[in-house]
Amino acid sequence: MDAGAAATPSIAEYLQQHERKSLLRFITCGSVDDGKSTLIGRLLHDSKRLLDDQLVTLKSDSRRFGTQNGEIDFALLVDGLAAEREQGITIDVAYRFFDTAQRKFIVADCPGHEQYTRNMATGASTADLAIVLVDACKGLLTQTRRHSYIVSLLGIRHVILAVNKMDLVDYDQVVFERIAEEYRQLARRFGIASVACLPLSALQGDNVMAASSRMPWYRGETLLRLLETIDVSRPEGNRPFRLPVQWVNRPNQNFRGFSGLVASGNIRVGDEVIVLPSATRTRLAGVINPQGEANGAGEGEAITVILADEVDVSRGDVIAAADHPPEVADQFAAHVLWMADAPMLPGRGYWLKIGSQTVGAQVTEIKHRIDVNSQKLLAAKRINLNEVAYGNLMLDHAIAFETYADNRTLGGFILIDRQSNATVGCGTIDFALRRATNIHWHQLEIGRQARAAIKGQTPSCLWFTGLSGSGKSTIANLVDRRLHAMGYHTYILDGDNVRHGLNKDLGFTDEDRVENIRRVAEVAKLMVDAGLIVLVSFISPFRDERRMARELFDDNEFLEVYVDTPLALCEQRDPKGLYRRARAGEIPNFTGISSPYEPPEHADIHLPTAELTTEQSVDRVISRLLGRDSHS
Repeated sequence: MDAGAAATPSIAEYLQQHERKSLLRFITCGSVDDGKSTLIGRLLHDSKRLLDDQLVTLKSDSRRFGTQNGEIDFALLVDGLAAEREQGITIDVAYRFFDTAQRKFIVADCPGHEQYTRNMATGASTADLAIVLVDACKGLLTQTRRHSYIVSLLGIRHVILAVNKMDLVDYDQVVFERIAEEYRQLARRFGIASVACLPLSALQGDNVMAASSRMPWYRGETLLRLLETIDVSRPEGNRPFRLPVQWVNRPNQNFRGFSGLVASGNIRVGDEVIVLPSATRTRLAGVINPQGEANGAGEGEAITVILADEVDVSRGDVIAAADHPPEVADQFAAHVLWMADAPMLPGRGYWLKIGSQTVGAQVTEIKHRIDVNSQKLLAAKRINLNEVAYGNLMLDHAIAFETYADNRTLGGFILIDRQSNATVGCGTIDFALRRATNIHWHQLEIGRQARAAIKGQTPSCLWFTGLSGSGKSTIANLVDRRLHAMGYHTYILDGDNVRHGLNKDLGFTDEDRVENIRRVAEVAKLMVDAGLIVLVSFISPFRDERRMARELFDDNEFLEVYVDTPLALCEQRDPKGLYRRARAGEIPNFTGISSPYEPPEHADIHLPTAELTTEQSVDRVISRLLGRDSHS
């Protein structure tokens, strides 16, 4: 009983000591076969953080999969996928935890192959430090430069250059110093200020946990000592308070708080704060953390704040220090790393998630693509998998933000596909565009309702989509004639006609098709604002762009009309001979032949023209349009 009672305080003391340790998140990166997984495995093994059954499994796996002739293959502690073990490479990001008496560590082992660059960026996005491994036999390689560039792009300010496999070059000091100097020059070019260089052998353990007797010429710290002592904290004095609101905490009618993780700075009860983007000012009336009520909070704390006034605050808003608020804008210059197989096309709509805010976004212009191997700036109209580009972003409404260099939480974002909800890109905000603050909506005295009332109609957009030769223009023209005869005010925007003027600078690539639809949708929106019924007849092959067009309009203003004609029937009609020429390879990017058509999944009006006559199709469109008017 006494022994147990005596042991209890020591256990509690140990747990408190463990809680007080600082946490360092770091990644290992570099080219294939530079020894990243072996290095992490060595750290895990030599730090005595493996259980007995893990050691038994490691020895068994080393005999089965290992590359060390039956000896322990430390890389197998990290490489968990079957394909990784069979090929001896890293494919996915592997996270491992270990600790020492001084610090706790979360390490991400990142793949070295170029096709897994997006996986490497995922690991780097939360890291404070990067260990860049270089094979002493090979020196700096293309992938070393690629990973170092992404490290700098994602705001990692501290790098340890580990020149590995020194045992294979007889621990030659000249080899190490040559590689170290080349990398310091590279780091300066990328703006990486803090670089520590050390020679090691992950396989033999030289300079990993203890100083190597085989490299007496190296007088620096071991790798573990560097990891334990390096200071990756940011100065608190010049980082104002930022709290992205994740949740409106309303357990009952007597309490209303706003919960989130403090992104930067400190706050105390009584301090003046501002809620953005609404720019409403108030004071902090209370702070609640997991332990209960508190006088204030600091960076990294999960808190609920209580405001002195009744203020409209929603998820995604930012509560900030009133004397140093972040900017608010809806257009930015940003770097984007593309992570999807399908390319990023300017003008296509995506979801953008930044902090706790999710908004609609599109890349309006690609300034240039960056060759991350050579850092050359290249012209581009699209961004493909694993490519980095610099361009302009436009959001559907303004948000509070900071540049990524100042605040990773409010300056870093991901892009999400609006159909699959898959993450397709990530990026960093550089600055807000001046046009975002210089251009404002001019309020017109005569609005849409007044213009529609004088015409005696409900303004609408009828969006006809279908393959070339499907009969879109024919049906749209007949609908227009019928409506005109009935006294309605209409206008037709036809694909071929618009390309003679407004869009004559555009071709038929996927990028130009997206821009073609964006411009026409904006024009159609202005015509609806003028009180007209506008009929848009465009192939508009992509669902994303048709969805973008729909979202420009209010509810009940947009009707998607799918002119559903089989490809064989379209080719049989082929009044302009386009399909014949496309089949012969004379017309590239032809929809239905060499470029895809994505049929509507839920069209407002479906016209299966193989079953309906032209007059029946016209009747169906007008019936739906005017029937909707009678219910509005």
